[in-house]
Amino acid sequence: MNRGFAVIVALLLATSAVGAAFGAGAGASTGAESSTTTDGETETASAATAGGEAYAGTHVAFDVEGDAVTDYRIGGDETFSSVAVQSTSEAGAGAGLGAEVDLETLTTLEGAGLSLAAKSETNAEVRAESGATLSAHDTERGTLVVESGSESQYVRAELAANATASDEGDRVRVETGDHEGTFLVVGDGQVTVTDDGNVTAELAENATLTFRSYEDGERDESDEYEESLIADGNAAVEVHVEDRSGEAVGEAVTYGQETSAEVETEARDQVNVTIDRATHEGTVVLTTVSETAVGSLEDLEVRIDGEAATEVSSKSELEGAIGSDESRYMVAQQSEASAEATVYIAVNHFSERTATIDGADGDDSDDGADGTDGDDSGTDDETDATENDGTTDGSESGADGETSDADDGEESDTGGDGGDGMPGFGAGAALIAALIGVGARVHS
Repeated sequence: MNRGFAVIVALLLATSAVGAAFGAGAGASTGAESSTTTDGETETASAATAGGEAYAGTHVAFDVEGDAVTDYRIGGDETFSSVAVQSTSEAGAGAGLGAEVDLETLTTLEGAGLSLAAKSETNAEVRAESGATLSAHDTERGTLVVESGSESQYVRAELAANATASDEGDRVRVETGDHEGTFLVVGDGQVTVTDDGNVTAELAENATLTFRSYEDGERDESDEYEESLIADGNAAVEVHVEDRSGEAVGEAVTYGQETSAEVETEARDQVNVTIDRATHEGTVVLTTVSETAVGSLEDLEVRIDGEAATEVSSKSELEGAIGSDESRYMVAQQSEASAEATVYIAVNHFSERTATIDGADGDDSDDGADGTDGDDSGTDDETDATENDGTTDGSESGADGETSDADDGEESDTGGDGGDGMPGFGAGAALIAALIGVGARVHS
């Protein structure tokens, strides 16, 4: 009797030890799978941020290496080999520059330290130790914006091997293999071509340098008009809404530190642009919208804070809205080939206003209100996907819990804490039952 009981106890202890070992192994396996499948994207992003810092969007890609943005590409075409920025005081102290600096001879610049502060699907922000901010916007324009902040700054852009620059007075034109683009200064400052064929700029405090790109041969009179509006400070916001895999994706670019803007594309057949401006003065909003976003390009309508804006047909009428008692808009271009339209919206005054571009008629607009759920479902899918990235085990275990009995192996590993708490419990119970049987035979 005692010998049989001792055998059972010994075997049970051995079984418990084996189960614990399996449990530890299962726990380690689950942790590894969780870090790979659940947090894989986060870890990849962290690794990219920690090592070298880089951004790769649909249109724009670049690296951040110490004191320069490098390998800046638009549409896969390298435009700048490096872009560096430094406060004028630090640059002067380090290089022995006097009060008067000839930008054309400023062929070297020891840039301030840079760090990739934020990035998303449509933009990335790089901050400099000098107080400047560099923002890259992932649109077809590949727009790069440098804001000086509270201190004056020098900016130096070294061109890619196949790029050339030419001075056009108040702006600099850059041509590459597949693109051409323009540097503009908003506020006090200047930009020029250096003796070595690159580009330098000097920005006073709270000034902005921007670069806008176009497909080779695409830049036309409308683009030059837009550039003038931006450079003169009459257009402080530029919005691009494009089709990506059947969904409307929007991005807002602001020129000047007293203006911010956000784009919302979830509502059916309309785009909402919310603009917040510290000054009361109105501004022109340059918008490019896809047919996917507004439903139709034929009968575009614009509302400001819910009230219909007046459609005009001339630039003078458009700009005359600023400071007047009404906001106005002008449809500048409509292209069936690209399925896009360019709309200029002159908002008469601020501070916070919402501009709505609607491509649907009254009935479709009502349908849009009902159909928002349809568009929101796409957003919800993305949200669910994001939530699953963080809680896949918890949420999926609820869905799979009903079938986990049929497939204990993998379901236990990927289940919630309940599954991991007793790994291999079914097999352990069967083994214990068998051992009890052995004990019984030993006893008999």
